[in-house]
Amino acid sequence: MKIPLKYSYRNLIARKLTTILTLFGVMLVVFVFAGVLMLSNGLRKIFISSGSPDNVIVLRESSNSEMMSFITREQTDIIKTSPEIALDENGRQLVEGELVIMINHIRREDGKMANVMVRGVGPQSPNIHERFRLVAGRMFEMGKTEIITGVKAAKQFEGCGLGETIKFGMTDWTVVGLFETDESSFESEIWGDSEQFLAAFGRPVYSSIIFKLADTASFRDLKERIKADPRMKVELKKEDEYYTDQTYATTMFINSIGATLSIIFSLGAIIGAMITMYAAVANRTTEIATLRALGFKRRNILAAFLIESIIISFSGGLLGLIAASFLQLASVPLLNFDTFTEVSFKFALSSEIIISGMTFSIVMGILGGFLPAARASRIKITEALRTE
Repeated sequence: MKIPLKYSYRNLIARKLTTILTLFGVMLVVFVFAGVLMLSNGLRKIFISSGSPDNVIVLRESSNSEMMSFITREQTDIIKTSPEIALDENGRQLVEGELVIMINHIRREDGKMANVMVRGVGPQSPNIHERFRLVAGRMFEMGKTEIITGVKAAKQFEGCGLGETIKFGMTDWTVVGLFETDESSFESEIWGDSEQFLAAFGRPVYSSIIFKLADTASFRDLKERIKADPRMKVELKKEDEYYTDQTYATTMFINSIGATLSIIFSLGAIIGAMITMYAAVANRTTEIATLRALGFKRRNILAAFLIESIIISFSGGLLGLIAASFLQLASVPLLNFDTFTEVSFKFALSSEIIISGMTFSIVMGILGGFLPAARASRIKITEALRTE
């Protein structure tokens, strides 16, 4: 004989205050848990979207990022002889040397200093970075002190808006255009003529080489051939893999902090669920004995109380995810520990996070409700009725 589900539901309604408090505790835990995962996912998303599996980035051997790398003119010329490089519609190679510099500049929001990435690009760079598109103004002219800025950088840093002027490298640069790249990390950067930037910063070499492959299947052979050349102390990476690696330290830090907070909060939620369910058992001793006298088995009583706990945790988890989903409306600046530059991104909810959040809440409900449910199932009929 099974106890109807509505029995558990009605008991929760009867204890509104304790039910609401426990539900709120679970909701808070899931909100924090999902928020941390969304933060990490949003950071990975903007960097992963920065890279393309068709593009290859060339760095100095053992360099972890473009800012730590340098590529000589000779090495650049050798790379440009590779037949694996794709051509545009005019038969020109889709390859460019790029310069990456980190500068310290003032944020609009609070007037504090923050790191922003400046990227020197060439004429083919917009074609290689295929998500690039101008949304305001025009493209900078080669040989002039003109720049374009990502839409996030324009909002985030002083002097980066259309028509404004920003000074770095002992030069005043005029912003003539704004660009988007499908919310990738490039939108937090400043772009200009690489040759102008090389002169302004006194740099004789590029930071990296970026090119598009005509056939992605040729990457392995190209990489082995370049590595075998004694003049080429460089490392080749697929661009999407490179940008995935760029988030490793930051996402590990975020996840470790989030895991700590989630464990602490979840222990509180589990204890709250236990208190709620133990109180329910104490107040319903006679009722439980009556159910047993009517023929309901111990496992039915155990299941009924577990269901009550799971209903609370499931509802709290659902509310927590709904609350966390509104975080996607906010844009958050964050220091990337791999590049030490500030990037702006949004929280990103995914189906995996929803499943993880609901699973987490149900597990909390089971852990919080099992011991009280086991206590209820072991109540002896005669003793319970006698105490009444």
